[in-house]
Amino acid sequence: MGRYAEPLAVLFADHAGVVGGRRALDVGSGPGALTAELVRRLATTAVCAVEPSPTFAAALRHRLPGVAVSQAAAEHLPFADSVFDLVAAQLVVHFMADPAGGLREMRRVTRPGGTVAACVWDYGGGRGPASTMWRGADELGWSAPDEVDLPGVREGQLVTLFAEAGLGELRAETLTVMVPYRSFEDWWQPLTLGVGPAGTYVASLDAGRRAALRRHCQTLLPAGPVEIAASAWTVAGRA
Repeated sequence: MGRYAEPLAVLFADHAGVVGGRRALDVGSGPGALTAELVRRLATTAVCAVEPSPTFAAALRHRLPGVAVSQAAAEHLPFADSVFDLVAAQLVVHFMADPAGGLREMRRVTRPGGTVAACVWDYGGGRGPASTMWRGADELGWSAPDEVDLPGVREGQLVTLFAEAGLGELRAETLTVMVPYRSFEDWWQPLTLGVGPAGTYVASLDAGRRAALRRHCQTLLPAGPVEIAASAWTVAGRA
């Protein structure tokens, strides 16, 4: 996912209006795609991050040792009220146990007039990084637990969640990144690692079904170099 998350972080930071002199929090940082972009634009001491996974939190501390990293969920941020100028969540809202509650927590730790921003892949419209794989499983007639029913992944849902969280002056946009692959195998191999919903699904298949899915996906993509487009719904609002 880093192939997509890192270029998306640049566009997302632009949409959120990240400029110098601000203090920012990255919610659900993972290994730090957005955190690194925030550090590049602000300063190490101006950026904090929270991440519920101990493995990702440790990886982020190693990657960006000057950033204050806390292990916590979005719904329970370990900060006082009105601490940050910007609180952002990249590719996180659809995984929150309580998306509106998580966004309310993000609003709580943002100073009045500050910015809360989030983005999620357009899985509902079939424009996520793994949408080709999910399409392949669907065309094979399999009941795949894809990502189209996650909160915020359909048009307008993220705006609704922001409104429910009490955020105003909402600005919605669609961000698209293009990711190159050398070959079909370069695209397929990361899906076999068991990471994320798509990887978990591929890993759950028996060898015969996995091979059948691979063959079918080969009919959906060129054999040689290919660029995959992925689009994300993005919203920024005022606390």
